Amino acid sequence: MSELALHIPNGIIGIPTSLVFGLIAAIVVGVCVVAARRGLDERLVPLAGLATAFIFAAQMLNFPVAAGVSGHLLGGALAAALLGPWLGVLCVTVVIGVQALLFADGGVTALGMNVVNMAVISTFVAYGVIALALKILGRTRTGLTAAVFAASVAGVVAASAGFVLEFAIGGEAPQSLGEVAGAILSVHVLIGVGEGLITAVAVTAVALTRPDLVYALRGSRLLGTSLEKETV
Repeated sequence: MSELALHIPNGIIGIPTSLVFGLIAAIVVGVCVVAARRGLDERLVPLAGLATAFIFAAQMLNFPVAAGVSGHLLGGALAAALLGPWLGVLCVTVVIGVQALLFADGGVTALGMNVVNMAVISTFVAYGVIALALKILGRTRTGLTAAVFAASVAGVVAASAGFVLEFAIGGEAPQSLGEVAGAILSVHVLIGVGEGLITAVAVTAVALTRPDLVYALRGSRLLGTSLEKETV
């Protein structure tokens, strides 16, 4: 069950529940399209392409988190930090859609649920944590690194909780809800730590060289480095 919250396959969740979450995904993605177009910066266009390609490649690579258990980058925190919540959701959605339709990674009937969990929940939770953490810790190198790490863990756990909710509503696997919740949430705390390390390094590297390309730092400075400059 350790991989279900990442890419839900066909047959785990009933069709009625899948359709409901498919509709939710379509509505939210539509809202994100409108919101992203309103605030789209021409500098974000190439960065969005690069971030999408990086997330796609990273999701194809697993890292060990425990004996017999592996995880992979979801990308919600990375997309949120670099691109913001609206465009970030769209980039992760593209990755999930391509993987489901071309690589059979995640069921087609479960596509809406995978989008809700990995793109919507993960990205918005991560962005909220980043915004709050930067206010508390400050926009320094250490503050940004800690904020992105915490956001990654929170985003992954929230995405896995989304699967638990969907399973509670329409799960068709033989395991009980308690078994699923315990296995999924505990494993994804560890997966979140792995994602946090990768994402924190990647976002901090971009912030040190081009802080103007980090959405989470817009209108402020990355203090305490040789590249303290205003971002827009």
